[in-house]
Amino acid sequence: MTKYRTLLLATVGFNFSFLIWFSFAPFTGPMAEEFGLSIAEIGVLASAAIWLAPFGRILTGWLSDKFGAPVVFAIVLTYVGVFSIWSAFAESYAVFFGTRLIVATAGITFVIGIQHVSEWFEEEELGTAEGIYAGIGNAGAAGGALVLPRVFGTDWSGPLFQTNWRAAFFYTGVVAIGLAVVYYVFGEAAKSAEKRQATKESATAKEWFFTATRYGTVLLALGYVMTFGLELSMNSWLATYYRAGFNTQNLVLASTFAATFSIAAGLLRPIGGYVSDFLARKEKDILPVFTGRYREQWTFVSLCFVVLTMLGMTLAGLSGQVLLAVGVGFLVGMGCAFAEGAIFAQVPAMFPNSSGAVAGVVGGVGTIGGIVYPLVYAAPFLPNLHVGYSVVAVSMIPIVLLAAWVFQPHVAERATDDGFVTPEDSTAIADD
Repeated sequence: MTKYRTLLLATVGFNFSFLIWFSFAPFTGPMAEEFGLSIAEIGVLASAAIWLAPFGRILTGWLSDKFGAPVVFAIVLTYVGVFSIWSAFAESYAVFFGTRLIVATAGITFVIGIQHVSEWFEEEELGTAEGIYAGIGNAGAAGGALVLPRVFGTDWSGPLFQTNWRAAFFYTGVVAIGLAVVYYVFGEAAKSAEKRQATKESATAKEWFFTATRYGTVLLALGYVMTFGLELSMNSWLATYYRAGFNTQNLVLASTFAATFSIAAGLLRPIGGYVSDFLARKEKDILPVFTGRYREQWTFVSLCFVVLTMLGMTLAGLSGQVLLAVGVGFLVGMGCAFAEGAIFAQVPAMFPNSSGAVAGVVGGVGTIGGIVYPLVYAAPFLPNLHVGYSVVAVSMIPIVLLAAWVFQPHVAERATDDGFVTPEDSTAIADD
């Protein structure tokens, strides 16, 4: 039963990490009023929530392979909790911005949990297990959007704070520290000493560089830019979009609209992983152009669906119907969920002894979308807040074309061996 305890620990830890990561999103209105922020500056704040994630994920993925997930997860949750508490007492915007920048590194726990789960589950279960972990974990953003503005309402009056967002940041920080202790006490790094040793021995700089530059790693990382990066950007932006783009001044209502996307992107992710497992296990072709590459076929279909739904977001927004935009936003979340589940069904299956390192690269690079896309949505040169979604959709097309090349059977079968950089050391080998 230890593998299910591991899945539970990782899922709860990441779910709360996601909640605290985007705990600022429901409160952009009152924070903007207190600190005098414009819509463009809110866009920068949303983007800043992702700035440290790329490097942080790459580093913690490797550290998880090296030292084990329980130790690394506990360290991250502890300092995130401390800085969240600090941000609750910030009197200047500079201090607030700096502390929230550190709190935003809560998102790096994703790759720690991916590595931890992969150390306990067999290949035929990986897609489903990782999908459950990441899907329920990602839903923490929806939990934040739904729960935080209701628990910490505009009329909040507590023993420490008279301001709702300050109270929210303080108490979520306290919970993060408590979870760190639980994870460290009850977490076990791997299902066997042999598995732990094999993973630890693969955590070298040379092996990391080799796996990071393979075709499969690079393509999956870029695919994650346009799916998880997109999810991050929407989590941090949609509450503002539904409030400003449709003149929905009710904070709770706008956050509820935004939560529908997060629910889809989070809770439907296990389906993406399960379908990938199912197609691989049953050897079913759903896209014959990539015959025999079962996981790749599902990933490609999901990526195409994301592009189409993002174009739909612009059309729905231009219609002026907020409920139509909310519905299409749900479909965007569904596309993200399916594609993310498909991608992280492939990662540990391709690199079984370097899952942390590769998850770090894919997850780290993927967060870049969360940095760039909010700046596009809020760009002052666009005619309105609806057009940015189409601009982002067009930028995704080259990634889809690269996927079409890498997923060709003769390329895909060597995607863990061949790469964009040829190692000088010809003895380097991939985890095939």
